[in-house]
Amino acid sequence: MKKLLILTLCIFVSLALAPRKISWVAIGDSITYLNDHQDETGNRVTKGYMTLISEKYPQVTYTNQGHNGWTSINIADKIEELGLVKADVYTVFLGTNDWWQGKPLGSISNYEQNTGSGTVYGAFGVIIRKLKQLNKKSRIILITPMQRGDFVYINNTKNNAYGSYKDKNGQTLEQFANAIVEIGKLEKIPMVDLYHDSGMNMDNIVNFKKLKDPSTGAYKNYNYPDFTEIPFSPETDEYPYPPEAVNMTYDGLHPSDKGYQVIADMLAAKWKGLK
Repeated sequence: MKKLLILTLCIFVSLALAPRKISWVAIGDSITYLNDHQDETGNRVTKGYMTLISEKYPQVTYTNQGHNGWTSINIADKIEELGLVKADVYTVFLGTNDWWQGKPLGSISNYEQNTGSGTVYGAFGVIIRKLKQLNKKSRIILITPMQRGDFVYINNTKNNAYGSYKDKNGQTLEQFANAIVEIGKLEKIPMVDLYHDSGMNMDNIVNFKKLKDPSTGAYKNYNYPDFTEIPFSPETDEYPYPPEAVNMTYDGLHPSDKGYQVIADMLAAKWKGLK
């Protein structure tokens, strides 16, 4: 009887000391989606930011709500169709596609007045209100877009885009990052500011871009900002980011293992209850 009592007590203590299970829904674009689709990275990525966190903190289980090419406006428009579930933690990592697709940013009044998905500010309002509706006690963490270089899709070089060193449709990527920071401050919710605080910038997004020297036709490795002045022809040129060009990203836009580690570390630092 005494042994049974001691065994029961030990089981009770071990259960009491075990970390509480934490459910996490990660909402995002391709940077989130690729966490579970490494084959679409040419297998250049082995672990995304969700995998890194869940491996380090086994009490965390995640649901990947990353959608390739989607904007915050897409998410807001489809918010009732995504199958979002009640969770302890929600992360929202959007904005880079809004910038590239020239979506109207709007202003904080669009967020405050719940004007809907016509602007990025308004779309974030739709998203955050839905998350609060799902679980009033949840922890919401916003993640700003990271700076981006010249993107060239590894599986189709015709899919390419210039980097955040210049504006698109009269808007800069930094303006979109600043909007997310402003919303976080207004709501008093934590933010991971990848654009300003991650150390990922134009000098280390890639090590170089391999392009043809216009004067000789020979391939040459160009650093930033030199590569911004050299044309790239997807029909005839080699893929401009060989493995040795990989730094914080593997294709100018999507994080490499190194970049994902930065994101995971910064996110974990904003997340109470992990340790």
